[in-house]
Amino acid sequence: MTTAEEDVDCLPSWVIPPPEGFKAEDLDHLAGLPNHSELIDGSLVFFAPQTDIHCRVLMLFHSVLDRTAPDHLLVCSRMTVILDEDQRPEPDVIVIRAEAHKSLNETFYLAQDVQLAVEVVTQDTRSRDRKRKPLLYAESGIRHFWRVETDTGRAVVYVYELDPATRSYALTGIHRDRLRLTVPFDLDIDLTELDRI
Repeated sequence: MTTAEEDVDCLPSWVIPPPEGFKAEDLDHLAGLPNHSELIDGSLVFFAPQTDIHCRVLMLFHSVLDRTAPDHLLVCSRMTVILDEDQRPEPDVIVIRAEAHKSLNETFYLAQDVQLAVEVVTQDTRSRDRKRKPLLYAESGIRHFWRVETDTGRAVVYVYELDPATRSYALTGIHRDRLRLTVPFDLDIDLTELDRI
């Protein structure tokens, strides 16, 4: 029979957080950490399996943003962003300054390089994607944030822009069938394309 102490010794090091919580750089060094792990407020957050609608929205947004982004910007999916020492979320899609991309071995980008963060809300991410992450993104100075809701099987995009004086987001539009914007760059996304992906 094993003791509780022996059972704990068999667990991966990341199961029991340090008293001060994990730090952003720890995500690169914790052995056996599940893919797409995030760090929110010093705590590890894991992803549930993706739904079909979530995958389709990611494909649509990544492809259209990649096709329409100016040359000085780069579109990435599922890369973590270091916001501060104990915040390293993984937005579903980000648009970064192209010069921030240094090598294919990068595991994160810095908040100051992110022009747009996109979160596709799922059952297990509702509270984080609607409340905590937008607050963190705004406080770190990310100028544009989109929240994509898919409860009805269709994408509804809530578009936010940073108010630099208050470092909080202001809602600038709710888009249901088509997303037409001039910031952070000119783009036109037919949201009904999800039915054809």
